[in-house]
Amino acid sequence: MTRIGHSPYHLELMTKTAIACVFAWLVPGAGHLFLNKWKRAAVFFVGVLLLFALGLYMEGKLFSLESGFFGFLRFFADAAIGLPYIIGKVLGWGQGDIRSLGYEYGNTFIYTAGLINMLLVLDAFDIAQGRKQ
Repeated sequence: MTRIGHSPYHLELMTKTAIACVFAWLVPGAGHLFLNKWKRAAVFFVGVLLLFALGLYMEGKLFSLESGFFGFLRFFADAAIGLPYIIGKVLGWGQGDIRSLGYEYGNTFIYTAGLINMLLVLDAFDIAQGRKQ
């Protein structure tokens, strides 16, 4: 007798959901692209990457993991954007200049891009689970 939680359909759904979520985190909109939501994927990709690029342009900083609660929150918000964060750190982008007039705005744009990407991961999760069209 097969348990409902371990049926082939359930495992396929879990796999599809996991792949969609990983893609959604790595590249903004990629989870939606994987789920055949082409228009959403394009809008999300352009929107989130535009926020990220503007944040870097305004001298925002890509934070590494730091001690303390707020240090963790800054890192989480930045790293939530996925591959753009990793590429930015490797290439030395986002050094940030605290003397720049746009420094705080740039940080806010980068945080917002990452946190929106986390919402997109949740949206891809709901679509993959069939909870949302």
